[in-house]
Amino acid sequence: MPPSASTAFPSGEAAAPLPGVALPPLPPLTPSQAAGLDDPDLLAQCVLEAPLGSSQRRIGLGLSGMYCAACAITIETALLKVPGVSDVQVQSASQRARILIDPARVRLSELVEAVQRVGYKAWPDSAARAGHERLRERRKLLWQLSVAGFCMMQVMMITWAQYVASPGEIPADIWQLLNWACWVLSLPVMLFSCGPFFAGAWRAALQGRVAMDTPVAIGMAAAFIVSTGVTFGAQDIFGPDAYFDSLTMFVTFLLAGRWLETRARERVTQSLEALCLRLPEAVDRAVGVSADPAAAPPDWSACQTESVALSALQHGDCLRIAVGQSFPADGQILDGRTEVDESLLTGESRAVPRVVGQVVVAGSMNLGAPVWMRVERLGPDTRYQQIVSLVQQALTEKPGWMRTADRMAGPFLWMVLFLAGAGALAWQWIDPSRAVWVAVSVLVVTCPCALSLAAPAALLSAAGALARRGVLVRRLDAIEALSAVSRVYFDKTGTLTEGELSLVALEWQGRRHDEWRTEVFAEPLARASALAACSQHPLSRSLVAAVQAWQPVHTRSWQDLHEEAGKGVQGRDPTGRVWRLGSAAWVLGPDHGPAAARVWIAPLDAQGQGIKNEALGFVFDEVFRTEAAPALQQLQQLGCESALLSGDQHERVVAASRHLSAGAQPLAVRSQATPEDKLEEIRQAQEAGHRVAVVGDGINDAPVLAKADVSVALDQGAALAQSQADLIVLGGRLLGVPAAVTVARRAMRIVRQNLLWAAAYNFTCIPLALMGLLPPWLAGLGMALSSLFVVLNALRLGAHPAGSRPSA
Repeated sequence: MPPSASTAFPSGEAAAPLPGVALPPLPPLTPSQAAGLDDPDLLAQCVLEAPLGSSQRRIGLGLSGMYCAACAITIETALLKVPGVSDVQVQSASQRARILIDPARVRLSELVEAVQRVGYKAWPDSAARAGHERLRERRKLLWQLSVAGFCMMQVMMITWAQYVASPGEIPADIWQLLNWACWVLSLPVMLFSCGPFFAGAWRAALQGRVAMDTPVAIGMAAAFIVSTGVTFGAQDIFGPDAYFDSLTMFVTFLLAGRWLETRARERVTQSLEALCLRLPEAVDRAVGVSADPAAAPPDWSACQTESVALSALQHGDCLRIAVGQSFPADGQILDGRTEVDESLLTGESRAVPRVVGQVVVAGSMNLGAPVWMRVERLGPDTRYQQIVSLVQQALTEKPGWMRTADRMAGPFLWMVLFLAGAGALAWQWIDPSRAVWVAVSVLVVTCPCALSLAAPAALLSAAGALARRGVLVRRLDAIEALSAVSRVYFDKTGTLTEGELSLVALEWQGRRHDEWRTEVFAEPLARASALAACSQHPLSRSLVAAVQAWQPVHTRSWQDLHEEAGKGVQGRDPTGRVWRLGSAAWVLGPDHGPAAARVWIAPLDAQGQGIKNEALGFVFDEVFRTEAAPALQQLQQLGCESALLSGDQHERVVAASRHLSAGAQPLAVRSQATPEDKLEEIRQAQEAGHRVAVVGDGINDAPVLAKADVSVALDQGAALAQSQADLIVLGGRLLGVPAAVTVARRAMRIVRQNLLWAAAYNFTCIPLALMGLLPPWLAGLGMALSSLFVVLNALRLGAHPAGSRPSA
């Protein structure tokens, strides 16, 4: 963030409004604050998505002061009035906004001011800033709860005498004195503790809307006004009873429920924000070291460093990463040997070793020893930043059916206000002394919050549970669709198999050796891997990786290195012998005879021909991912059919099906399929009544991913495939697919439970309140517990490891 942006956020907080008094507006931005917000670099940091073929950008804002879905609608309406804003999605559960803007027409300061004009706070999306603001709000809420609870206990202690006294036992002047004491003790509750409810109702009123705080605020104000009238001697107008005990009690219960609910929602938000807090603020950069990779390496132990901000890094910089520090960029290890924690990026809980020449990714944690690295990718180009963008999208996206449910809350609240008024009029005829009591109970007991939280709380909790296990959700709608999936299609090459060919056997003097990790081949393999390290051919890299996984690869002093495209690489070893590594025809000559190995290494004789009795062949083939078969087995246990959809030869696809089925019924296959064939297969399955999921990784998978009900891509695949996917599995961990199905089914089961509970609660308690069977204090307790129930029920999604025990 630019230095100027650090002063761009007003720190003042609006005081809680008095009943009937306008909410003081938040302080306007000063010119310096507006200038800091309008920094182009700051706007670029907020960009979450750049739609193809459009100059528009989708940016993120962090928000505070929100308590319900009506708050989200108020902010959406305010932002849509800003010229240049074409779409707004506000997620109240995560307190985030995603805004589609035209950067040429919209300034960041205009968006912040638009939010502040309706009484909320906004800032450029930053997980750390958001966490600080939420902590401050929770502390203030805890103070409001403490004040309400303390005053409630004092009021209840005073009114206890009024409860137990017989008629006429307490003189009228003492009775009036007790009411005065309760009124004084209720003032801090009304002026301070009720602030969130009055503020929410007032913000909605300024927008011409009814918020979920509106009936509660009206109930509080009505109870206080009537009780104040009774205390001041207007019993002929307001009746004989004061309600300070009920007022302070249900305010305490409501605040307790809101505080617990806020704590519970914070767990969901923090699990999704964990990815966004991994980069260090400053790093140690080498001074006077050439950025040219071809330059001779310096003496790293004597290298001088300077501490620089993350924003000052450039491609080619050499950095020293201390133990316990995160890698700030994608790059290559230059010196040292360490272990790296990539759990937040891949879902892999074990530390992975990294040595010179290997790649490290931004956001991973250095656990083993200090190392030096060269920066190769920064900012949005890093894999870390791509993952963060997906997490931010999951935090802010709201499915269409959820937006419809939010808008249904408005008519529901108007109905509640009507019922409260009708109930008060009816009780004027039945028992005028209980009319206010009944109206307050109806206003307080209704809980549209439970209805509006039922789905988003569960879906965000599911997204957080999957993110912790290496599965990122790009569309929350996909969780609902995934829960109903009955058939899963897998691409074979690069999805069920590793992305590159692997060394599976050696060919030596006419015989194939599947067990090649023996001392007999140690020296030939060391020589071959050292020569292969001088080539960038994919098979050379596969050979180096295979040998390196077994024994260290020592770089030899090869001379006269020469590589011929399509043939191989040639070099002279320290003893003067010339070796070739490459195709059989180039290494052994055109009359080499039949050979299963694709790559050979051999020394050359005086005539430049390969010496066949010293030649060593390398057999490469596709290797199935270790999690492929267990993932398919778990999907079968979940009741999902699995099928292979591949463009490969029929024999190879059928063999893969038999291998992965492990003796059970072979998987259904569709081989030699063009993209059009794959689309037709998906269409036929959908017409047959299947909900279809497709798991792929290649560019040719993109149309199929777009056609499927749910699409899953591996993060090691093509960018186009990932852009079409609803879910992205980090690290190619295929067990994330059945884990996602398990979590999705649990999420939708919890959504249905929450909706059923919220509907049953409201349709049961409202009639009881209208019948006069529910006192205001019990109504407040019921409303608080109802909202808390749906949030805590949603948090059960993170209680058990996803996929650990598949269950339908």
